[in-house]
Amino acid sequence: MAGYLRVSVGQHSDAGAKPSNQDFHGVRIPGSAELESKGVAMALADGISSSDVGHIASETAVKSFLQDYYCTSAAWSVKKSADRVINATNAWLTSHTNNSWARYDKDRGYVCTFTGLVIKSTRAHFFHIGDSRAYQVHGRTLEQLTRDHRHWISPEKSYLGRALGVNDLVEIDYHTQAVDAEDTFVLVTDGIYEALSPTDIAAAIADNPEDLDEAARTIVKAAYDQGSDDNLTVQILRVDQIPQPKLHELQQHATELPFPPTLGARSLIDGFEIVRELHMSSRSYVYLAVDTATGRPVVLKVPAIDVREDPVALEQFLAEEWVARRVDSPYVLQPYERSHSQNYLYVVTEYIEGQTLTQWMRDNPGADFNKVRALVEQIGKALRAFHRQDMIHQDVRPANVMVDSVGTAKLIDFGAVQVAGLSEGRGSDNEPILGTQQYSAPEYFMGEGGSVRSDVFSLGVITYQMLTGRLPYGPEAAQVRSRAGLNRLKYEPVYHYNRSCPAWIDGALRKALHPHPDRRYAEVSEFIHDLYHPRREFVNAVRPPLIERNPEALWKGVSLVLAILLAGQLILLYL
Repeated sequence: MAGYLRVSVGQHSDAGAKPSNQDFHGVRIPGSAELESKGVAMALADGISSSDVGHIASETAVKSFLQDYYCTSAAWSVKKSADRVINATNAWLTSHTNNSWARYDKDRGYVCTFTGLVIKSTRAHFFHIGDSRAYQVHGRTLEQLTRDHRHWISPEKSYLGRALGVNDLVEIDYHTQAVDAEDTFVLVTDGIYEALSPTDIAAAIADNPEDLDEAARTIVKAAYDQGSDDNLTVQILRVDQIPQPKLHELQQHATELPFPPTLGARSLIDGFEIVRELHMSSRSYVYLAVDTATGRPVVLKVPAIDVREDPVALEQFLAEEWVARRVDSPYVLQPYERSHSQNYLYVVTEYIEGQTLTQWMRDNPGADFNKVRALVEQIGKALRAFHRQDMIHQDVRPANVMVDSVGTAKLIDFGAVQVAGLSEGRGSDNEPILGTQQYSAPEYFMGEGGSVRSDVFSLGVITYQMLTGRLPYGPEAAQVRSRAGLNRLKYEPVYHYNRSCPAWIDGALRKALHPHPDRRYAEVSEFIHDLYHPRREFVNAVRPPLIERNPEALWKGVSLVLAILLAGQLILLYL
């Protein structure tokens, strides 16, 4: 397609002399809009041979890179996007290594090398950890573009000095250069380059210019024939056409995407027409818009003027799009797949026809318990989707839940989400509390940071409020600053305000809302399960006094006893 980046790719991998293949590789060439905004991505990884789970590490590293890179904001540079994705993957691999039998022997853990290549517009970007290699072809020889992170103890013995899945922090080698048509790049694992010379590799490519897959197969076979005793993987990428950079692309190298102009009804921006304003806050302006190409309604969100000079607030805003693209759930707001390029800094999502849970509670005071439970279950499923991606939502509140016309709940607003592996992690002592105080777990106010149990607490607050119209601890939870403060928080049973609430439901809420995180449910699913299935310890819990459970029955009983006593006295008098 004229005016767009075009590439040709060839790749091949084989276990070679080994019984299994611990290498993994992949490439992604997206459609025109993402091709322009994010480019072409290619990656390979090599699991270490001493580990039985090295193949899992290499597959995870490549798949995460090829998926998550395209989930990052178009306003981020290639370097920033790839750095965030690789660090998040490293955090996942390291966590699994530290929680496995390999925590005392990292050579048996979820460890791999990684080399990635992104071609965007007229530049190539390389990301490298370990001893796989990237080359550029020059005629019938190769130029090595990466350095091996391998320490040699002797001519026969060496060890990896850097890899994914070993330490919490990973150092990534980064290199970028201009590209032109006919530039060709090669990624290989050590099983290839230790058996073949650069001229052998380059010759195979030069001899198969029209079939790069055949060139890759030829290189793998030649390495095997030369006695390579390792897995064998090679990837070849040739740039066939480079686009003419647009004005906004040239600006982006220096300033990233510019802020949108002032928007109002009928304003046009990148193929979207603004219909009306939906919400304005100190953090963002939210508009209802229509995609002029499809006629579909969307929500367009831009950073508020107050935060445009605040780099931390902008980071949080831009991270929302990545979060939305990584979490796949019918109960989570989904990003909108635009069909045209993005020239300004904003986020586009699906439009949900409905109302916030805040308004739903106003419209449904004293709602049927089954309806409440159904909504809580859906919010819980949304949170589980976040937790499966090593994310904590941190701002679960009624205003961040939309309920559509058929009663489906969707969790929205991801500005406070904590993502494992990102350098600017949420919830440290120096970070502000990003959630809403009335719904935030008390540990946030003690500077301890959040966890899955913190989201459980917030979901418990919403459930309690839906059943009683009140908050379980009022404003006191936000005033906690010490362990002593935690101990002073007193839970008010639901049945004080909702007489129809069974004791076992109150027991589940009491556990979800416990001030101490280690005494709450460890997973949202456990809380939801106990809302549907009476737990024995809650059923057998001490029931409240009759005067609290059923004062009418109590007074009827007292009246009956008094009547009997009075009748007895009268009988005695007549006797």
